[in-house]
Amino acid sequence: MALRISMGQYLPGDSPLHRLDPRVKLGGTLILVLSAFGIATPTQLLLGLAGIVALFACARVPLAKVAASIRPVVAILAFLAVFNLFFVQEGEPLWRWGVLGITTGSVRVAVIYSLRLVIATLAAALMLLTTTPTQITDACDAALSPLAKLGLPGHELAMVFSLMLRFIPTLADETQAILDAQTMRGAPIGEGPPLRRAQSLIPVLIALLASSAHHADGLARALDARSYVGGATRSHWHPMRMRPRDWLALALLAAYVVALVAAGLLAVTL
Repeated sequence: MALRISMGQYLPGDSPLHRLDPRVKLGGTLILVLSAFGIATPTQLLLGLAGIVALFACARVPLAKVAASIRPVVAILAFLAVFNLFFVQEGEPLWRWGVLGITTGSVRVAVIYSLRLVIATLAAALMLLTTTPTQITDACDAALSPLAKLGLPGHELAMVFSLMLRFIPTLADETQAILDAQTMRGAPIGEGPPLRRAQSLIPVLIALLASSAHHADGLARALDARSYVGGATRSHWHPMRMRPRDWLALALLAAYVVALVAAGLLAVTL
């Protein structure tokens, strides 16, 4: 059983999206994700799909890398789409067999609700593929810096978020190594009834917890060896500055949001 998680892995490049200020990318991703949840009409869905396709064209990211980064999420969304298709009973009936049925409303919900989540997932994946963990940390640090004035650990929260992204691929590799080791020892992983399968994963979870604790201890020792002090004022080797391309990206993002709102209002009036 292969376990491959590429979400959180940076893909080096020199595209216009790679060169954007990380604060713009982080804030823009948040706006794209929130606006995706507001998509409710076919016109808005087409705008959202066109926008995300344009972003990936600017990022020059290989399609295989994109597909690998979102494959687990798309599988879950496909299951939810099938569930909505057969169990949402709205609109005119199109097909029925017993308790199962397909209506115009269920088709609309299955398509729009699933694809808008795909748009949100692609936006998040694109930000992670084109932004280094260090840049994400700096952007989060800048966004959470006002919390320091309230006595809250804004810098520490940003660092924890960055470390979480760094360790997603590491823990995925550790999980695969543990599964391979258990399989070589004859452990019945993935065999038998559901209860037996769940019980067979307990040793895997215990080993993964021990491995995670080992990584956390090593990270703590590394931070201590480098005299890390939480909340200390630090300078940046590459200070973040807003450039004309960043303001242009914000303007295009604002135009996209306005177009989504206008499409929604137009659908209501019609």
